[in-house]
Amino acid sequence: VVTGFSRFDLLGTGQADLYYQTVLKMIGKEILVELLDTFHDLDLKAQKNYKPSILTEALHSEILASGKLGPIARNIIKLWYTATWEKLPDQWREQFGASVDHSIFIPSPYIPSPYAYPEGLVWRAVGVNPPGAKAPGYGTWSEAPSVKLTTTNNS
Repeated sequence: VVTGFSRFDLLGTGQADLYYQTVLKMIGKEILVELLDTFHDLDLKAQKNYKPSILTEALHSEILASGKLGPIARNIIKLWYTATWEKLPDQWREQFGASVDHSIFIPSPYIPSPYAYPEGLVWRAVGVNPPGAKAPGYGTWSEAPSVKLTTTNNS
């Protein structure tokens, strides 16, 4: 829901388990369970009322706007789109203290796998192949791009 892609699409990337393990490693089990429970409760409420808009609105107000859960949710979105995990802000870590082993050096941005890059959702969203990966085939340079660029006249 937060990525704009279906569960089928996300699982089809082959990165779901890797990303779950990445988030678990970065924030710890306790906070991840809180995030997942919050999302699950919001989803049940939306289903009970037969209004998907409830979930969308609640995602913004109760997760993305949250000082605790918002930075994590935004990082998860970035992870799915760009295959990178950004270090959480120092203020967030001081306040909420993710229970992870900080003695291990983790670079920022953290790339969980070289195989994640070509599966980033950004390429599907834009409708292009990732540079350096998933080449479209010989001679496709001679074909018109599949992405249509439109301009608007704002004068």
